[in-house]
Amino acid sequence: MVSAVAGGILDLAYPAVGWWPLAFVGVGLSLVALIGRGVWSGLLVGMVFGASFYLIHIMWITRYLGVVPWFALAGLETIFMGVGSILIVLAYRLLPRVFPGRWAQLIGLPLLIAGLWTARELFIDSWPYTGFPWARLGMSQSESPLAHLASWVGVAGLTFLMVAFTAAVIEWLRRGAWRDARTAAPAVVTAALLVLIPAFPTTPSGEMRVGAVQGNGPSGYFDERDRNAVLNAQLAASAPLIGEDVDVVLWPEGGIDSDPLANESTAAVLNAFSERVEAPLIVNAATTRGDDTFNTSMLWIASEGAVQLHDKANPVPMGEYVPDRWFFEKLAPDLIGLIQREYTPGTNPPLFDLDGVGIGLAICFDVIYDDVIWEAARGGAEVYMFQTNNADFRNTDENLQQLAFARMRAIETGRSVVNLSTVGTSQVIAPDGQTIDALPADEPGAMLTEVPLRTGITPAVIVGPWVKFFLGWGSLAALIALGIAARVSSRRTTKTPTPEGAGVTQMR
Repeated sequence: MVSAVAGGILDLAYPAVGWWPLAFVGVGLSLVALIGRGVWSGLLVGMVFGASFYLIHIMWITRYLGVVPWFALAGLETIFMGVGSILIVLAYRLLPRVFPGRWAQLIGLPLLIAGLWTARELFIDSWPYTGFPWARLGMSQSESPLAHLASWVGVAGLTFLMVAFTAAVIEWLRRGAWRDARTAAPAVVTAALLVLIPAFPTTPSGEMRVGAVQGNGPSGYFDERDRNAVLNAQLAASAPLIGEDVDVVLWPEGGIDSDPLANESTAAVLNAFSERVEAPLIVNAATTRGDDTFNTSMLWIASEGAVQLHDKANPVPMGEYVPDRWFFEKLAPDLIGLIQREYTPGTNPPLFDLDGVGIGLAICFDVIYDDVIWEAARGGAEVYMFQTNNADFRNTDENLQQLAFARMRAIETGRSVVNLSTVGTSQVIAPDGQTIDALPADEPGAMLTEVPLRTGITPAVIVGPWVKFFLGWGSLAALIALGIAARVSSRRTTKTPTPEGAGVTQMR
């Protein structure tokens, strides 16, 4: 029961509710439910926690696709949560056995628990296929005073510190050590790290005048539409930008119905609009090159066409392509048959150079993948422009959850983010996470915004891969070492002298 309640409470920390302190409550209850468990009961309790969280958190999947994908994805993540909970159960059992001292348990145990929680999260983030890093604990803090810490240690590091603090409080209470004020030091120090360290400062480098257009066209997968209906909706919503002083016009993912690289009439429309607005365009469409189809963002300049391309690095399994289609078609042929297009992962950098200004890119769900964001920052991005199409998830939590990820990326990299959707939620976000400009959801409109540019690389971008490596593999290595030490210690303590007392020992 405690673990089931914990999952529901943890979900409330994320948008649309967004009560971020409840993340600590959910984590705390889930850990308390695992203390003292055996392996199999820990697996069961962890799965109950995972199911109660994921079935609520990703309910938006049912908007068009029904319950089968919802149960399939939530069920897979539930299994991973359960298996990862076994590691936490073993940590609670082994560390006190190997290191029975009070301070080892007040300091070492919370750090190990936090590391194993993060390792479980990192595994879910990367497997199977490209993983599903949608519900990372650190992302729940996008509008909290703790988000700034992501600029130093990344989202994985923030997850680690949140769990470490929660586990430290639990250990302090369990040990009944409140009579000695010193024993509160691990929890207090971790809390100080969470609250007192300021965001890493990046350097202002000017501004860019961005026109971001939310066409609100019929861009959903199942929307009925005439030819070029989405393109025409984008053009109509862009009309207020004509005659304005604009550095670049941004359209969302799927803002064009046809491939402008192959369709001359579509290319002519983009050329004409770029000439009228007197600015380059950043647009997106499905493109075909050779035998491959890509989800492609293009830097389009009048009379020159697409001068730079970026293809989505992580197409969504079961959404934009079907891995092992032969297998899954046997399980759900009607559902898999709906996914006709097979996108190929892109390999070109998520970065455009616009007159010397680096523009970092992430197409839709690529915003949740660290490597895409970090590559752009290391490549010289001074601002990010995220293009997405949330039309299939209108009136659900999905678009608000994705907006939270965009906000966290702004804070993590110290860069402004223009997060633009076909139907909303579209916002311009400052490097500190504050909203600069916004459009109402489900309405056509255009933002014309002076977007701050920044240079300088945050520590999260530099050390983020190493933080993930050491928290993930280091925690697993530490648990294995504890297991070996506990086994050796157990063998030693079970040896007793024989009655003859000749120094020979026997195993009980």
